[in-house]
Amino acid sequence: MELKTLANAFGPSGYENPVRALIRREAEKRCDDVSVDRMGNLICRKPGRDRAKPAVAVAAHMDEIGFIITGYTEDGLLRFRPIGGIDPRVAVSKWVAIGEDALPGVIGAPPIHLQKAEDRGQVMKFTKLFIDIGAKDQKEAEKLVPLGTYAVFDTPYMEFGEGYVAAKALDDRIGCFNLLKLLEDEYEGDLICAFVTQEEVGLRGSQTAAFALEAEIAVVLEATAANDLGDVEERFRVCTPGEGVCVSFMDRASIADKALFSAMLKLAGEQGIPAQVKRGVTGGNDAASFQRTGRGMRTVVLSVPCRYIHSANNVAKWTDIRAQADLARAFLKSL
Repeated sequence: MELKTLANAFGPSGYENPVRALIRREAEKRCDDVSVDRMGNLICRKPGRDRAKPAVAVAAHMDEIGFIITGYTEDGLLRFRPIGGIDPRVAVSKWVAIGEDALPGVIGAPPIHLQKAEDRGQVMKFTKLFIDIGAKDQKEAEKLVPLGTYAVFDTPYMEFGEGYVAAKALDDRIGCFNLLKLLEDEYEGDLICAFVTQEEVGLRGSQTAAFALEAEIAVVLEATAANDLGDVEERFRVCTPGEGVCVSFMDRASIADKALFSAMLKLAGEQGIPAQVKRGVTGGNDAASFQRTGRGMRTVVLSVPCRYIHSANNVAKWTDIRAQADLARAFLKSL
């Protein structure tokens, strides 16, 4: 399956159904044991050739940031709230696709020349924004878009420049893309691939999945904010697109197992896989769930550097995407 297909798919937190259906069809070609739990996590179990080897869970989240419709105005505009961490400044004037039928809409705000002076000096909150679907009145809007309908940014996948890709949901369809690639190979130990739900709203899917996996090690495939452009001081730059997969020693939700962290960097060096150390203690991801649930797992996170994360256009580099898959595969083969 192409990354383009996954990135363009509709799948905000809480409604990953379309993405899961796409992934399941591909996973079942590579794995005989595929199941979905009550939280909607897609779990693929692939027995290894040597059951004495440690079982490894590799995880990526299917969901993307998005919006949910909460009300209407008398003139047919939609009130909404964000799903996941979205800065209102990146939302204004963006196209959105509403529901699985992808009803088009535009996120709007009062024009600058009609705003009050105090409004112009601060970030406009989501309560001041609306989605325009071209409805003539509230009655038509209610008919077209029931309360609780989901929406996502409507940004087509595009490759540009020197090996860069831009899309709405590279966080974390990149991880899902590479997780499917891992399922193509055979390994000595048991491999459990977990495509999890609702990461963007508090790691909810992985909290459930981790209870049932019974793995010794968890490797999380993610995307992480690069923060490498503009007048950002060097010490605040988290990682750099084009310098390889990013190995994290710590974030705001978990601390990597030191032996796994060192093993990943050593493997990358030995096999010529581009890799870098994540230089900032930022963000959080599903590693926290795997590390803390049940008897716990030794965890490490491999992330692809991503510019403009949690916006309508995420940007990553293909060399880093391939490096994530190569390093994860090399690690599984090394056990």
